[in-house]
Amino acid sequence: MTETATVAIVGGGVVGASIAYHLAARGVRDVVVLDRAAQPGAGSTGRATGGFRVQFAAATEVRLSLLARDKLRAFHDETGGDCGYVPAGYLWIAQDEVQLDALRAALVVQRANGVGDAREVDAEAIATLNPHLRRDGIRGGTYCPSDGFIRPLQILDGYRRAAERLGVRFIWDAEVIAFDRGRDGSIATVRTARAAFATGAVVNAAGAWAAAVAALAGVELPVSPLRRHVAVTAPTDVLPADMPMTIYPGDGFHLRVRDGRVLLLLPALRGANSFDLSVEPAWIDDVTRVARERVPALTPVEIDRDACWAGLYEMSPDGRAILGASGDAPNLYFANGSSGHGVMHAPALGQLLAEIIVDGSASSLDVAALRPDRFARGIARRNADLL
Repeated sequence: MTETATVAIVGGGVVGASIAYHLAARGVRDVVVLDRAAQPGAGSTGRATGGFRVQFAAATEVRLSLLARDKLRAFHDETGGDCGYVPAGYLWIAQDEVQLDALRAALVVQRANGVGDAREVDAEAIATLNPHLRRDGIRGGTYCPSDGFIRPLQILDGYRRAAERLGVRFIWDAEVIAFDRGRDGSIATVRTARAAFATGAVVNAAGAWAAAVAALAGVELPVSPLRRHVAVTAPTDVLPADMPMTIYPGDGFHLRVRDGRVLLLLPALRGANSFDLSVEPAWIDDVTRVARERVPALTPVEIDRDACWAGLYEMSPDGRAILGASGDAPNLYFANGSSGHGVMHAPALGQLLAEIIVDGSASSLDVAALRPDRFARGIARRNADLL
Protein backbone atom coordinates (compact mmCIF):
# COMPACT_ATOMS: atom_id res chain seq x y z
CA MET A 1 0.00 0.00 0.00
CA THR A 2 1.28 3.48 -0.88
CA GLU A 3 0.80 6.32 1.57
CA THR A 4 0.77 9.99 0.63
CA ALA A 5 2.85 12.96 1.73
CA THR A 6 2.76 16.52 0.49
CA VAL A 7 6.46 16.78 1.35
CA ALA A 8 8.77 13.89 2.26
CA ILE A 9 11.91 14.89 4.13
CA VAL A 10 14.81 12.42 4.09
CA GLY A 11 16.73 12.89 7.32
CA GLY A 12 15.37 13.51 10.80
CA GLY A 13 18.34 15.35 12.30
CA VAL A 14 18.17 18.94 13.44
CA VAL A 15 18.08 20.36 9.88
CA GLY A 16 15.33 17.99 8.74
CA ALA A 17 13.30 18.65 11.90
CA SER A 18 13.66 22.42 11.44
CA ILE A 19 12.46 22.18 7.83
CA ALA A 20 9.52 20.02 8.87
CA TYR A 21 8.48 22.45 11.58
CA HIS A 22 8.78 25.53 9.37
CA LEU A 23 6.80 23.90 6.55
CA ALA A 24 4.04 22.92 8.96
CA ALA A 25 4.07 26.39 10.52
CA ARG A 26 3.53 27.79 7.02
CA GLY A 27 0.43 25.63 6.67
CA VAL A 28 1.86 22.70 4.70
CA ARG A 29 -0.02 19.60 5.80
CA ASP A 30 0.88 15.93 5.49
CA VAL A 31 4.65 16.33 5.93
CA VAL A 32 6.55 13.11 6.65
CA VAL A 33 10.15 12.80 7.88
CA LEU A 34 11.97 9.54 7.12
CA ASP A 35 15.15 8.63 8.98
CA ARG A 36 17.35 5.55 8.82
CA ALA A 37 18.12 5.67 12.56
CA ALA A 38 16.08 3.84 15.15
CA GLN A 39 15.45 6.96 17.25
CA PRO A 40 15.91 10.75 17.26
CA GLY A 41 19.43 12.09 17.68
CA ALA A 42 21.28 8.96 16.62
CA GLY A 43 23.06 10.66 13.71
CA SER A 44 25.40 13.64 13.46
CA THR A 45 23.19 15.97 15.53
CA GLY A 46 23.86 13.93 18.66
CA ARG A 47 27.61 14.15 18.08
CA ALA A 48 27.82 17.93 17.68
CA THR A 49 29.62 19.91 20.38
CA GLY A 50 27.11 22.76 20.36
CA GLY A 51 28.96 25.93 19.43
CA PHE A 52 27.24 28.98 17.98
CA ARG A 53 28.88 32.02 16.37
CA VAL A 54 28.30 34.97 14.12
CA GLN A 55 32.06 35.40 13.68
CA PHE A 56 32.44 34.23 10.10
CA ALA A 57 34.54 35.75 7.34
CA ALA A 58 31.86 35.64 4.61
CA ALA A 59 28.70 37.73 4.43
CA THR A 60 26.25 34.88 3.73
CA GLU A 61 27.37 32.88 6.78
CA VAL A 62 27.28 35.96 9.01
CA ARG A 63 23.70 36.67 7.93
CA LEU A 64 22.69 33.02 8.38
CA SER A 65 24.01 33.20 11.94
CA LEU A 66 22.21 36.44 12.70
CA LEU A 67 18.91 34.98 11.47
CA ALA A 68 19.57 31.80 13.44
CA ARG A 69 20.45 33.79 16.56
CA ASP A 70 17.18 35.70 16.38
CA LYS A 71 15.35 32.41 16.14
CA LEU A 72 17.32 30.85 19.00
CA ARG A 73 16.40 33.78 21.22
CA ALA A 74 12.73 33.23 20.32
CA PHE A 75 12.98 29.43 20.37
CA HIS A 76 10.88 28.81 23.47
CA ASP A 77 8.13 31.17 22.36
CA GLU A 78 8.10 29.57 18.90
CA THR A 79 8.41 25.88 19.75
CA GLY A 80 7.94 25.53 23.51
CA GLY A 81 11.41 23.96 23.74
CA ASP A 82 14.73 25.02 25.25
CA CYS A 83 17.60 25.44 22.77
CA GLY A 84 20.14 25.91 25.56
CA TYR A 85 21.56 29.10 24.07
CA VAL A 86 24.17 30.59 26.43
CA PRO A 87 26.07 33.68 25.21
CA ALA A 88 29.44 32.73 26.70
CA GLY A 89 31.34 34.24 23.76
CA TYR A 90 33.83 33.06 21.15
CA LEU A 91 37.45 34.12 21.60
CA TRP A 92 39.74 33.81 18.55
CA ILE A 93 43.47 33.74 19.25
CA ALA A 94 45.98 34.98 16.64
CA GLN A 95 49.56 33.76 17.11
CA ASP A 96 51.09 35.91 14.39
CA GLU A 97 50.39 38.98 12.29
CA VAL A 98 49.02 36.99 9.35
CA GLN A 99 46.35 35.36 11.52
CA LEU A 100 45.52 38.68 13.15
CA ASP A 101 45.08 40.34 9.76
CA ALA A 102 42.67 37.54 8.77
CA LEU A 103 40.66 38.07 11.94
CA ARG A 104 40.57 41.82 11.32
CA ALA A 105 39.36 41.27 7.76
CA ALA A 106 36.62 38.99 9.04
CA LEU A 107 35.65 41.60 11.61
CA VAL A 108 35.12 44.14 8.82
CA VAL A 109 32.74 41.70 7.09
CA GLN A 110 30.90 41.01 10.33
CA ARG A 111 30.35 44.68 11.11
CA ALA A 112 29.26 45.40 7.53
CA ASN A 113 26.59 42.73 7.85
CA GLY A 114 25.02 43.75 11.13
CA VAL A 115 27.22 42.34 13.90
CA GLY A 116 27.47 45.09 16.49
CA ASP A 117 29.24 43.44 19.39
CA ALA A 118 32.30 41.71 17.86
CA ARG A 119 35.58 43.48 18.55
CA GLU A 120 39.33 43.17 18.30
CA VAL A 121 41.12 42.35 21.55
CA ASP A 122 44.78 42.65 22.45
CA ALA A 123 46.85 40.22 24.49
CA GLU A 124 46.00 41.96 27.74
CA ALA A 125 42.26 41.79 27.07
CA ILE A 126 42.60 38.12 26.10
CA ALA A 127 44.25 37.44 29.46
CA THR A 128 41.18 38.92 31.14
CA LEU A 129 38.67 37.05 28.97
CA ASN A 130 40.46 33.73 29.43
CA PRO A 131 43.18 33.94 32.11
CA HIS A 132 43.91 30.23 31.83
CA LEU A 133 45.76 30.51 28.51
CA ARG A 134 49.53 30.58 28.23
CA ARG A 135 50.24 34.15 27.22
CA ASP A 136 53.45 33.44 25.30
CA GLY A 137 52.91 33.72 21.56
CA ILE A 138 49.53 35.46 21.62
CA ARG A 139 49.53 38.36 19.17
CA GLY A 140 45.90 39.40 19.59
CA GLY A 141 42.46 38.24 18.57
CA THR A 142 38.76 38.95 18.24
CA TYR A 143 35.84 38.35 20.57
CA CYS A 144 32.05 38.37 20.30
CA PRO A 145 30.13 38.08 23.57
CA SER A 146 26.84 37.02 21.96
CA ASP A 147 28.46 33.94 20.43
CA GLY A 148 28.35 30.92 22.68
CA PHE A 149 26.78 27.54 23.15
CA ILE A 150 23.62 25.68 22.20
CA ARG A 151 22.22 22.22 22.90
CA PRO A 152 21.89 20.31 19.61
CA LEU A 153 19.62 17.54 20.88
CA GLN A 154 17.36 20.04 22.62
CA ILE A 155 16.99 22.02 19.39
CA LEU A 156 16.14 18.80 17.56
CA ASP A 157 13.66 17.86 20.26
CA GLY A 158 12.04 21.30 20.23
CA TYR A 159 11.51 21.34 16.48
CA ARG A 160 10.42 17.71 16.35
CA ARG A 161 7.79 18.07 19.06
CA ALA A 162 6.50 21.36 17.67
CA ALA A 163 6.29 19.80 14.20
CA GLU A 164 4.42 16.78 15.53
CA ARG A 165 1.88 19.04 17.22
CA LEU A 166 1.26 20.53 13.78
CA GLY A 167 0.69 17.09 12.27
CA VAL A 168 4.15 16.14 10.95
CA ARG A 169 4.93 12.42 11.03
CA PHE A 170 8.43 11.26 11.99
CA ILE A 171 9.13 7.67 10.97
CA TRP A 172 12.26 6.00 12.34
CA ASP A 173 14.09 2.94 11.05
CA ALA A 174 12.94 4.05 7.61
CA GLU A 175 15.95 4.14 5.33
CA VAL A 176 15.06 5.42 1.88
CA ILE A 177 16.03 2.82 -0.71
CA ALA A 178 14.57 4.18 -3.97
CA PHE A 179 12.80 7.03 -5.71
CA ASP A 180 10.34 6.57 -8.57
CA ARG A 181 10.30 9.32 -11.18
CA GLY A 182 7.19 10.60 -12.90
CA ARG A 183 6.86 11.37 -16.60
CA ASP A 184 7.97 14.96 -16.08
CA GLY A 185 11.13 13.85 -14.25
CA SER A 186 9.83 14.74 -10.81
CA ILE A 187 9.99 12.31 -7.92
CA ALA A 188 6.60 10.64 -7.68
CA THR A 189 7.27 8.08 -4.95
CA VAL A 190 9.72 7.66 -2.09
CA ARG A 191 10.35 4.08 -1.08
CA THR A 192 11.63 2.60 2.15
CA ALA A 193 12.00 -1.10 2.88
CA ARG A 194 8.57 -1.15 4.56
CA ALA A 195 6.49 1.55 2.89
CA ALA A 196 6.11 3.82 -0.11
CA PHE A 197 5.01 7.47 -0.12
CA ALA A 198 3.49 9.24 -3.09
CA THR A 199 4.73 12.78 -2.66
CA GLY A 200 4.57 16.25 -4.13
CA ALA A 201 8.08 17.25 -3.07
CA VAL A 202 11.18 15.67 -1.55
CA VAL A 203 13.78 17.31 0.68
CA ASN A 204 17.23 15.80 1.05
CA ALA A 205 18.36 16.60 4.61
CA ALA A 206 20.43 13.46 5.04
CA GLY A 207 23.59 15.13 6.32
CA ALA A 208 26.83 13.30 5.60
CA TRP A 209 24.83 10.62 3.73
CA ALA A 210 23.20 13.16 1.38
CA ALA A 211 25.17 12.20 -1.73
CA ALA A 212 23.96 8.60 -1.54
CA VAL A 213 20.36 9.76 -1.14
CA ALA A 214 20.66 12.06 -4.15
CA ALA A 215 22.18 9.23 -6.19
CA LEU A 216 19.00 7.21 -5.66
CA ALA A 217 17.29 9.87 -7.76
CA GLY A 218 20.06 9.84 -10.35
CA VAL A 219 21.30 13.23 -9.15
CA GLU A 220 24.90 14.09 -8.34
CA LEU A 221 25.34 16.03 -5.10
CA PRO A 222 28.88 17.08 -4.15
CA VAL A 223 28.70 16.36 -0.42
CA SER A 224 31.20 14.15 1.37
CA PRO A 225 31.74 13.12 5.01
CA LEU A 226 34.57 14.49 7.11
CA ARG A 227 35.34 12.88 10.45
CA ARG A 228 35.94 15.25 13.37
CA HIS A 229 37.27 13.99 16.70
CA VAL A 230 36.37 15.27 20.16
CA ALA A 231 38.54 14.52 23.20
CA VAL A 232 36.90 14.67 26.62
CA THR A 233 38.61 15.21 29.95
CA ALA A 234 37.68 13.54 33.17
CA PRO A 235 35.29 15.63 35.29
CA THR A 236 37.12 18.76 36.39
CA ASP A 237 36.59 22.29 37.65
CA VAL A 238 39.96 23.72 36.60
CA LEU A 239 38.21 25.78 33.90
CA PRO A 240 34.96 27.70 34.55
CA ALA A 241 31.70 26.64 32.95
CA ASP A 242 31.25 30.12 31.45
CA MET A 243 34.65 30.18 29.72
CA PRO A 244 34.26 31.37 26.13
CA MET A 245 34.85 28.98 23.28
CA THR A 246 38.54 29.57 22.63
CA ILE A 247 39.90 28.97 19.12
CA TYR A 248 43.36 29.07 17.57
CA PRO A 249 42.71 29.46 13.81
CA GLY A 250 46.31 28.67 12.93
CA ASP A 251 45.85 24.93 13.48
CA GLY A 252 42.15 24.78 14.38
CA PHE A 253 42.64 23.79 18.03
CA HIS A 254 39.70 24.86 20.18
CA LEU A 255 38.17 24.00 23.51
CA ARG A 256 35.13 24.61 25.64
CA VAL A 257 33.61 23.40 28.91
CA ARG A 258 30.45 21.29 28.80
CA ASP A 259 28.75 19.46 31.65
CA GLY A 260 31.75 19.61 33.96
CA ARG A 261 34.29 18.36 31.42
CA VAL A 262 36.53 20.08 28.89
CA LEU A 263 36.04 19.25 25.22
CA LEU A 264 39.20 19.45 23.10
CA LEU A 265 39.16 19.61 19.30
CA LEU A 266 41.89 19.60 16.67
CA PRO A 267 41.43 18.71 12.98
CA ALA A 268 42.75 15.23 12.28
CA LEU A 269 45.12 14.46 9.41
CA ARG A 270 42.86 11.68 8.17
CA GLY A 271 39.13 11.15 8.03
CA ALA A 272 37.88 12.69 4.78
CA ASN A 273 35.46 10.69 2.62
CA SER A 274 34.99 8.10 5.34
CA PHE A 275 32.10 7.10 7.55
CA ASP A 276 34.50 5.58 10.08
CA LEU A 277 33.65 6.96 13.54
CA SER A 278 36.59 5.45 15.42
CA VAL A 279 38.88 7.76 17.40
CA GLU A 280 42.59 7.42 16.74
CA PRO A 281 44.68 7.04 19.96
CA ALA A 282 47.52 9.02 18.35
CA TRP A 283 45.13 11.92 17.73
CA ILE A 284 44.12 11.92 21.39
CA ASP A 285 47.80 12.16 22.31
CA ASP A 286 48.29 15.07 19.89
CA VAL A 287 45.34 17.13 21.08
CA THR A 288 46.22 16.46 24.73
CA ARG A 289 49.77 17.74 24.16
CA VAL A 290 48.52 20.90 22.41
CA ALA A 291 45.91 21.53 25.11
CA ARG A 292 48.43 21.26 27.94
CA GLU A 293 50.90 23.51 26.14
CA ARG A 294 48.35 26.28 25.61
CA VAL A 295 46.22 25.82 28.73
CA PRO A 296 48.59 24.91 31.59
CA ALA A 297 45.70 24.34 34.01
CA LEU A 298 44.87 21.20 32.01
CA THR A 299 48.28 19.60 32.63
CA PRO A 300 47.16 17.43 35.58
CA VAL A 301 43.73 16.66 34.13
CA GLU A 302 43.31 13.17 32.69
CA ILE A 303 41.65 12.43 29.36
CA ASP A 304 38.68 10.06 29.56
CA ARG A 305 39.54 8.02 26.51
CA ASP A 306 36.35 5.99 26.68
CA ALA A 307 34.29 9.20 26.51
CA CYS A 308 36.04 10.58 23.40
CA TRP A 309 34.01 10.42 20.22
CA ALA A 310 33.93 11.29 16.52
CA GLY A 311 31.21 12.75 14.35
CA LEU A 312 30.75 13.63 10.70
CA TYR A 313 30.70 16.99 9.00
CA GLU A 314 28.85 17.10 5.67
CA MET A 315 31.32 18.94 3.47
CA SER A 316 30.59 20.78 0.23
CA PRO A 317 33.37 21.69 -2.24
CA ASP A 318 33.33 25.37 -1.26
CA GLY A 319 32.64 24.87 2.45
CA ARG A 320 29.16 26.37 2.51
CA ALA A 321 25.62 25.03 2.58
CA ILE A 322 23.73 23.81 -0.48
CA LEU A 323 20.16 25.10 -0.22
CA GLY A 324 17.30 25.11 -2.70
CA ALA A 325 15.84 23.26 -5.67
CA SER A 326 18.09 20.68 -7.26
CA GLY A 327 17.39 21.58 -10.88
CA ASP A 328 17.72 17.91 -11.88
CA ALA A 329 14.28 16.93 -10.58
CA PRO A 330 11.52 19.56 -10.49
CA ASN A 331 10.42 18.74 -6.93
CA LEU A 332 13.71 17.76 -5.25
CA TYR A 333 15.20 20.19 -2.75
CA PHE A 334 18.56 20.19 -0.96
CA ALA A 335 19.49 21.30 2.55
CA ASN A 336 22.97 19.86 2.72
CA GLY A 337 26.69 20.56 2.90
CA SER A 338 26.75 22.94 5.87
CA SER A 339 30.39 21.93 6.42
CA GLY A 340 30.34 21.85 10.21
CA HIS A 341 27.76 24.59 10.78
CA GLY A 342 24.53 22.65 10.30
CA VAL A 343 23.34 22.68 13.91
CA MET A 344 23.97 26.38 14.48
CA HIS A 345 22.35 27.35 11.18
CA ALA A 346 19.48 24.84 11.33
CA PRO A 347 16.90 27.38 12.57
CA ALA A 348 17.68 29.66 9.62
CA LEU A 349 18.01 26.91 7.01
CA GLY A 350 14.64 25.45 7.98
CA GLN A 351 12.87 28.78 7.63
CA LEU A 352 14.59 29.61 4.35
CA LEU A 353 13.88 26.30 2.66
CA ALA A 354 10.25 26.44 3.76
CA GLU A 355 10.04 29.83 2.04
CA ILE A 356 11.62 28.41 -1.12
CA ILE A 357 9.21 25.46 -1.23
CA VAL A 358 6.05 27.40 -0.36
CA ASP A 359 6.76 30.76 -2.04
CA GLY A 360 9.25 29.83 -4.74
CA SER A 361 12.07 31.91 -3.24
CA ALA A 362 13.57 32.85 0.11
CA SER A 363 12.44 36.21 1.46
CA SER A 364 14.21 36.31 4.84
CA LEU A 365 17.71 36.27 3.36
CA ASP A 366 19.50 36.38 0.02
CA VAL A 367 20.69 32.79 -0.45
CA ALA A 368 22.03 33.11 -4.00
CA ALA A 369 25.48 32.03 -2.79
CA LEU A 370 23.99 28.74 -1.57
CA ARG A 371 22.21 27.73 -4.81
CA PRO A 372 22.73 24.07 -5.70
CA ASP A 373 23.53 24.88 -9.34
CA ARG A 374 26.54 27.05 -8.49
CA PHE A 375 28.96 24.17 -9.06
CA ALA A 376 27.59 23.22 -12.49
CA ARG A 377 27.58 26.89 -13.49
CA GLY A 378 31.16 27.34 -12.32
CA ILE A 379 30.32 30.25 -10.02
CA ALA A 380 31.01 28.63 -6.65
CA ARG A 381 33.46 30.63 -4.56
CA ARG A 382 35.41 29.16 -1.69
CA ASN A 383 33.92 30.20 1.62
CA ALA A 384 36.33 32.53 3.39
CA ASP A 385 35.74 30.74 6.67
CA LEU A 386 38.06 30.90 9.67
CA LEU A 387 37.80 27.20 10.43
